[in-house]
This record gives sequence, C-alpha cells and structure tokens, in this order.
Amino acid sequence: MGDIAVVIIGRNEGERLKRCVSSVAGRSDLVVYVDSGSTDASVRYANDQGIEVVELDMSIPFTAARARNTGFARVVEMRPGVEYVQFVDGDCELTSGWLPGAARELDSDVGVGVACGRLRERHPQASIYNRLCDLEWDAPLGVVEACGGIFMARRSAFESVGGFNDRLIAGEEPELCVRLRAKGWKVKRVPLEMAWHDSAMTRFGQWWKRASRGGHAAAEGVILHGVLGGKRSARMLARSMVWGAAAPLLFIIGLVAGWVYWPAWLGSGAVLGTYLLVAIRVWLGKRRQGVSSTDARLYALYCMLGKVPEAQGAARCFIQRAFGSRRGLIEYK
Repeated sequence: MGDIAVVIIGRNEGERLKRCVSSVAGRSDLVVYVDSGSTDASVRYANDQGIEVVELDMSIPFTAARARNTGFARVVEMRPGVEYVQFVDGDCELTSGWLPGAARELDSDVGVGVACGRLRERHPQASIYNRLCDLEWDAPLGVVEACGGIFMARRSAFESVGGFNDRLIAGEEPELCVRLRAKGWKVKRVPLEMAWHDSAMTRFGQWWKRASRGGHAAAEGVILHGVLGGKRSARMLARSMVWGAAAPLLFIIGLVAGWVYWPAWLGSGAVLGTYLLVAIRVWLGKRRQGVSSTDARLYALYCMLGKVPEAQGAARCFIQRAFGSRRGLIEYK
C-alpha cells in the first residue's frame, strides 16, 4: 500500500473525524488531514495521531475543492512518486477492503482516472433524510459520468486537469469529472463497498438546503461547460426548472384562473397527474433495483419535492452570477 496516500478534509467533525482516521490507520503510510478552521479539538487530535496536518488560511474563501487540492499538493510534496490518492471527507469511514480493491481496479485499466464504490449511510434509520441519502447513493456501476467527493484518483489523471476548481462551493466533483472525461479518462464505479457516511440530517430544513446546493451545483456546471459540455448538469438543471419551477407555476395559475374560467382547473389537474406519473416512474426504477416498496415511495416523493429547492438554488446562482456576486458556502450541518 506504499503507493497510495490518503487526503482527509474536515471542519469540526469531532467523533466522526476520529472514526475516519481510524479507518485508514495502518492501511496507508501517508495520511494528510486538511482542516478548514475547526474550533473543536480536530487539529489536536489529528496531530496526536501522528498524521500530517495542514491548516488552511481562512482569510481566503474556503471551499472543499480548495481543501482537497491543498491536501493533494502536500501529498505530492512529501512523496513525489505517489501513484494513487484517496480523497475522503472527515464525516466518512473507509471500509477495510476499499483501498486495496480500488488500487486493483486502477491497476487493471490504465484508462481509469477515478474509481469510486458504494457509499452507505451509517445511520439510515435515524431519520428519513439519512435514509434518502442512502437510497441516493445506490447508483449504477461501471463507467459513469461523475462521482461524489469520496474516490481514489490516479495522480497523473488528477494533475492532467489541474485538480478541482477552487472557486466552486458545490458540485466540484462532477465538474472535475467533466474535465477528466474530456481528456479521455474514465470515471468508474466499481462493485465494492467504499465507505460509511454520517449525514446527521434530522430536520427538513437541512434536507432542503442540501437539495438547494444540488441545484446550485447544476447551474455552475452549465455556466462553466455549457449544455453540451456539462450534459449531466444540464439534465439536472432542466428537470429542476421544469418540475421545481415551471410546473408549480402552471398549477397555481390554473388553480387561480379556475375561479373565473373553470376549465383552467383541468390544466392544474393535468399538472398533478403528470407529477404522479413521473413519481411512479421513479418508484418503479427503485423497485427494479431491489429497493423495498416503502423506501421506493419515500424516494419518489422526495425526488419530486426536491426539485423545488433545486430550482431555487439554481435560480439564485444565475442571479448572483448576473450581478457579479458569489454565494457563500451552502452547509446543511
């Protein structure tokens, strides 16, 4: 495992950071922890564990992308010949078999620039929002368009695109994957258990803010790469604006107009009917994946409801870009 380094990023993760560090102890001999202004004992704990600690200069706007780039740079500085770098957030724990398993996947296909696996929620029954995260991460395997923030990168691939875009406050991983694929690298989701994640979402407001961040990320992807370059972001943005903005507006217009001209209510009914059909399609998709009927219904309901905060996040991103301003971090914890 000498040619694999691990970069952990975090801020005020507390016990979660301890579990994260423990999950990589003895599995990689180079671990770098990048701290983003923690006010708890995170830095002291990491130092006590004997791992390399980098504290970001918080006078410069913080982003997770910047933290990961900083950790990668320190890894290369300390071990110029490193071949693979595993990125993991401080609220996650890598499974015992992930690092060697992911390295084998990268060894077996030199065209793969990034390998990711199955991410699971540690406490899926603690709240419906945690459960939704677990369902969301049950994604298709094989060559994919994008990954999340937990993945193993081939150093040469990561360097070939200049790493993450430091300025992005959300969606930095899909945006990185757009540039990787444009360079000819493959992003692969492999059939391995990768990590446990602790979302710690117990309130509706947290879920709403997380969905809003997703909409913001989609808008940023389209702004940076256009509709053709950022196809994944464009699809997400289109769905958000149709089901989270246009359809609700048409429903309300029809509902109000119906008091003057009753056939307008038929239009509102048609909108609701279309929502139902799409939700059924989402439900059937999850059922085909082997998800229980109850969980599939939950996922379908919140998938449709989530389009509203996604549209809100996207619209706010476009408006701020138009006025030349930037949004601060969108944190749900």
